[in-house]
Amino acid sequence: MNRPIEIVPSVLPADFSRLGEECVALEAAGVDRIQWDVMDGNFVPNLTFGPDVIASCREHVDVMFEAHLMVANPDELLHTYIDAGCEMVIVHVETTPHLHRTLGRIRDLGCSPAAALNPSTHLDSVAHVLDMLDMVLVMTVNPGFGGQAYIQSMEPKVSALQGLISEGGYDVDIEVDGGISSSTISGAATAGANVLVSGSALYKYSEGLEHGVRDLRRIATEAQSG
Repeated sequence: MNRPIEIVPSVLPADFSRLGEECVALEAAGVDRIQWDVMDGNFVPNLTFGPDVIASCREHVDVMFEAHLMVANPDELLHTYIDAGCEMVIVHVETTPHLHRTLGRIRDLGCSPAAALNPSTHLDSVAHVLDMLDMVLVMTVNPGFGGQAYIQSMEPKVSALQGLISEGGYDVDIEVDGGISSSTISGAATAGANVLVSGSALYKYSEGLEHGVRDLRRIATEAQSG
């Protein structure tokens, strides 16, 4: 049975001077959740959102927030982003030597745990913690910058991950992030991803965010069903 398609915008292309209003517009457009790409200038080159920025937007919308922690020391920051109103926290397996412990701490803090894999990171790194996860994020670009080209060779990795999840009977979503647009989303959905992050491409829809969300959801749903 297919898992529901979810369209998740990254707010990296948004107007940072009006992030609260941008979140309101995204919620009105029908997104399933909003992703905050948290970058520390260490694990990845850029700096983005601190917890206070996210907390200031939380009061404006009810839609789910997920924090994608692209940071060198996620364990030190978990509670700050959860306290800021993020219902899911995604940690990169490359950043924590004790992934099992980190995921358990996220759950203990009342939050939904997820793990992210860079393009070169093997699925073995999450194979033995799938029972602790609500979602696995397969990066379809290298993290750190918006607007990058989709790496199509990640699709077999998504399919292999779906196989591991199905074989084990785990209740785990598969998210993809990077270069997701109307021309790439079908490949990701066909491979097995059901949570699809779109940033630059979604904001480029001339008909507006709502049309973009509907279009991406339609294409992904058709690909998943077909």
